[in-house]
Amino acid sequence: MFNWIFRVVKGVIIALGFILPGVSGGVLAAILGIYERMLSFLAHIRRDFKANFLYFLPVGIGGILGLVILSKPLDYLLAHYQVIVLWGFAGAILGSLPALFRESTEKSQRDKTDIIWLLGTFLVSLIILYMLPAIGLSIPANFAGFILAGVLIALGVLVPGLSPSNLLIILGLFSPMLSGFKNRDLLGVFLPIAIGGVIALLLFSKLMERLLKTYHSRVYHFIIGLVLSSTVLILVPSKSAESISYAGLNFTTILFSFIFFIIGLALGLWMAKLENKYK
Repeated sequence: MFNWIFRVVKGVIIALGFILPGVSGGVLAAILGIYERMLSFLAHIRRDFKANFLYFLPVGIGGILGLVILSKPLDYLLAHYQVIVLWGFAGAILGSLPALFRESTEKSQRDKTDIIWLLGTFLVSLIILYMLPAIGLSIPANFAGFILAGVLIALGVLVPGLSPSNLLIILGLFSPMLSGFKNRDLLGVFLPIAIGGVIALLLFSKLMERLLKTYHSRVYHFIIGLVLSSTVLILVPSKSAESISYAGLNFTTILFSFIFFIIGLALGLWMAKLENKYK
């Protein structure tokens, strides 16, 4: 019974990776010692299905509980202290970068192609993600939009270091998602996110396993480029509904933004060390 409850708690912690920009569900799963078993289960789902399903059932229950419990305070903080919170998130994202750079060269040395991948991904994704709201192409916060949110959340679980929440902020889905979690909107938010998450996990887990084995360095430099561009866009005002606003900025906000940026940076570095220790 204790092990079951302990796995529920692990699920609650992993839920942080679903809703906190700068925090990766995959990193948290690695820290908690279940990432490799989870990836193996998803990539080879018929192998020992019953045993693995029963093992991860309490983790899934904990994840749902975590979303319900944690979404309300985060929604409040973003509504009242947006600039401070987003700068804190940006610090946490940047704090995770040294670990991603280390991981990118774990199986091979960095070469010119890796640098091209990183810079190319950064520039292309920066332009595309910034231009989407500018040209009126936004992702609606409806059933289909939340299926996409579920896909991104699942990718954050499959790829340690990739945080989907900063992408959801840029796409204008983050606040509606939090609101849905807070209000326990089962059919409008939980269901489509679950559908998108399950589809992505089943489709991409085996592919991700193969890509990381075959193109480990390329994949991680692609991720780093995407992380860098999405971090920049979190802090740059745009036409997105959830874009950061510096209207009415005062000294107190600037001071606390700087403080929480440093706290976030330290937290990101600490989590990266934990992942390296326990993965």
